[in-house]
Amino acid sequence: MVFTNLALELSMDASDPTRAAAQYLQTHGLVLVTAESCTAGLIASRLAAVPGAGQVLESAFVVYDPGAKQRHLGVKQSTLERFNLTSEPVALEMARGALQRSDAGVAVSNTGVADDADPKVPAGTQCFGWAFREGHRIQVFTETKRFEGDRNRIREAAADYALQRIEHYHRRFKA
Repeated sequence: MVFTNLALELSMDASDPTRAAAQYLQTHGLVLVTAESCTAGLIASRLAAVPGAGQVLESAFVVYDPGAKQRHLGVKQSTLERFNLTSEPVALEMARGALQRSDAGVAVSNTGVADDADPKVPAGTQCFGWAFREGHRIQVFTETKRFEGDRNRIREAAADYALQRIEHYHRRFKA
C-alpha cells in the first residue's frame, strides 16, 4: 500500500527535480546511497523530504574532511594528492566507495568548492560521480559543472543537479 501511495504522491508534481528523481528511482526499483562533501547531505535530505523516500534512499555518507573520504569511502591519498579534492577522480572514488559499502544499486557523489577558499579552483566548481551496480557489473560516470551564486545557492544547485542526472546516467548504464 505504501508503494502505491508513493507513486501517487510522486506523480502529483513530477516537474520538481527531487520528486522526478524519486519517481524514477521507484519506477526502476533503484535504491540510492550518497557520498557528499560540498553538499554536506543536501542530496539525501532533498530526497528524504519526499513521502515514502525510505523505499529509494538507503544511506548517506557526509565526508567533508579528506581523512573522512579516505576512512569511510576508500578514497586513496594518492588520488587526493594528484588530482586535488575538487576533481572527478575523487568523485569517482567516492561514488564507488559508497556503492561498495552499501546494498544500494546507485551511488551519487559530490565534491567541490562553494566559495573562493581554494585559489586553485574557481568558486562554484562541483564534481560529481554516479555509480550503478547490477549484479557484478559496476559503471561510474563523472562530470564537472560550475554553478553561480552565493555559497548556499551553489550547494543547493549542486544537490538538485546530482539528482536530475540520475536518470540520464542510468539510461547510459542500461544501454
